[in-house]
Amino acid sequence: MKLEIVVDSRSNDNWIALLKDGKLIELHEDKGGTDFAVGDIYLGKVRRVVPSLNAAFVDVGYEKDAFLHYLDLGPQYNSFARFCKNTLRGKQNVPDLRYFKLEKDIEKEGKIADVLSSSQSILVQVAKEPISAKGPRLCSEVTIAGRYLVLVPFSEKVSISQKIKENEERTRLKKIMQKIKPKNFGVIIRTVAENKSLEDLESDIKQLLEKWGQMYGNIKGSRSPKKLLGELNRTSSMLRDLLNGDFANIHVNNDIIYDEIKEYVSSIAPGKEKIVKHYSGKLDVFERFGISKQIKTLFGKKVPLNSGGYLIIEHTEAMHVIDVNSGNRKGADGQESNALATNIEAAEEIARVLQLRDMGGIICVDFIDMHDKKNNKVLLEKLKEFMKPDRAKHNIAPPSRFGVVEITRQRVRPETDIKTGESCPTCKGTGEIQASILFAEEIESNLEYLMSKNKPGQISLSVHPYLEAYFTKGLMSKQMRWFFKYKKWVPVRGLSSYKLLEYSFRNKKNKKIKV
Repeated sequence: MKLEIVVDSRSNDNWIALLKDGKLIELHEDKGGTDFAVGDIYLGKVRRVVPSLNAAFVDVGYEKDAFLHYLDLGPQYNSFARFCKNTLRGKQNVPDLRYFKLEKDIEKEGKIADVLSSSQSILVQVAKEPISAKGPRLCSEVTIAGRYLVLVPFSEKVSISQKIKENEERTRLKKIMQKIKPKNFGVIIRTVAENKSLEDLESDIKQLLEKWGQMYGNIKGSRSPKKLLGELNRTSSMLRDLLNGDFANIHVNNDIIYDEIKEYVSSIAPGKEKIVKHYSGKLDVFERFGISKQIKTLFGKKVPLNSGGYLIIEHTEAMHVIDVNSGNRKGADGQESNALATNIEAAEEIARVLQLRDMGGIICVDFIDMHDKKNNKVLLEKLKEFMKPDRAKHNIAPPSRFGVVEITRQRVRPETDIKTGESCPTCKGTGEIQASILFAEEIESNLEYLMSKNKPGQISLSVHPYLEAYFTKGLMSKQMRWFFKYKKWVPVRGLSSYKLLEYSFRNKKNKKIKV
């Protein structure tokens, strides 16, 4: 398995693509400096307590008040509340919790009105980003994530990732953490901590305690609402959570971001910084690695399968619905085996699409009907296997009596929604355009103008792949005739990210030339 990250820095934001053996499996937009990301810690103010919901609405600076349910307070809420209150009043003089006396856990079935009141300042963390018309969802059991560990204040518990299977390794890690963790701080040992040395774990917990101290310093003398500690940007958080020996390359097309990522990789995985590579090619970085084409294929309503089948994906307010169709798939083994083969192929693509689009909530999948119960069992096991690498919490229910498989998937961020439909740049929706042959003549006319008037050193033409074929195919192609006419070779590049009637001329520095 070969993993690669491709970072495309644009004028207003950055796009991060995660590739597995060349296939796009994750796509994220990082707007830079965006508030209310999962993991951000705030000093909020309780706006109102709603006993009927057993919840409160908290002002954290977002246009809509954030939602905090009683069950998201955490058992040690009273300790967090006292720490916050004492820090604001200047009674808590150090971030160290060694001499902090822990409060009793709050009742599991308690009422929020008994522990919260309006206008109260409260320490909270974003558990779910604002989605649609809803504000952020909060929790008040603050944790700080690191490379190998997650720091849990006001706890003594040491938890270990269930993905670490060997008992000897689990025992070793637990003994190490019990030695090095400070009093009144619990830790969650992450999967990537497996087989790591004492020095690595000690360094990680030191960095986490520094962040806790930074958050404490930001509380002192503050007025709510205020952001106290921000999560890493999307690129760095992906590297922190995913970086391992399977990573082959990290391609970045921006000098500043390249230096930042290289420095960050060096800090979390010394010696691995050589995998960070600066991309300076003439083609857009997403075009170079085939990402633009995969985006157009996988974000539409109809997602094709290699066998000739396809998925139809519909989104409603309540759920997502996916229909599996066999298309023109043919086989000599009979309808049942063909249905199983198509369903397994569809299951793999569905697992990929759910992760790629970050689809959450309820997803209902209508697979092709199969009459053999063994085949339905095989399909369910395969779907679970394909969904296993997905980092989002999910649950897969067995097929209903109507053959529909229900999937629930955790949603903490807005779904990645990219419009793949193209509006005509000429008619703008009217349905009529100029004759296409005249469009080709327009390009040639502009090329002649650039060659005769500006006399550029080197010029290239970027067009839709269909137009590229029109200009380049054949022994005496349009491109060859330009060479004889202007005594200069004009490269023609077909970009799948371009609309049908979109084109641009570029100089040797790959910058657009105005015509």
